[in-house]
Amino acid sequence: MEENIKDEEISSLVISTFQAKEEEIERKKMQVREKVELHLGRAKEETRCLSMIWAELEVLSDPLRKEVAMVRKKIDMANRELKPLGQSCQKKEKEYKEALEAFNEKNKEKAQLVTTLMEMMTESEKLRIKKLEELSRNMESIQ
Repeated sequence: MEENIKDEEISSLVISTFQAKEEEIERKKMQVREKVELHLGRAKEETRCLSMIWAELEVLSDPLRKEVAMVRKKIDMANRELKPLGQSCQKKEKEYKEALEAFNEKNKEKAQLVTTLMEMMTESEKLRIKKLEELSRNMESIQ
């Protein structure tokens, strides 16, 4: 019987030691859980604060980005419009140069023709004056 009592006391002591250790583990578990929840709460709060700061940054930089994008689009549109205008200008410059060259050649040709005409008229005048002088001499000789 004494052994039974001792066994029961030992069992009871082991059980109470085990329960005390379980309670200690549970208490420490609860402390860790509370610390984790506290950290999670802080992390959630910091995440919320960072989200608000991020949103404010987006709002601050957004108008500038929109304006820059709008100006870039206008530049791109101007470039697209300039390309055919530049090509048209080059084409018209080439046509102008060709027309100017043709005009200058015709003008030169005309000047040469005018010079030739003047020479021919001068020659014709000389021949007619010569002929008139000859006819006039012939008339004088007849008289």
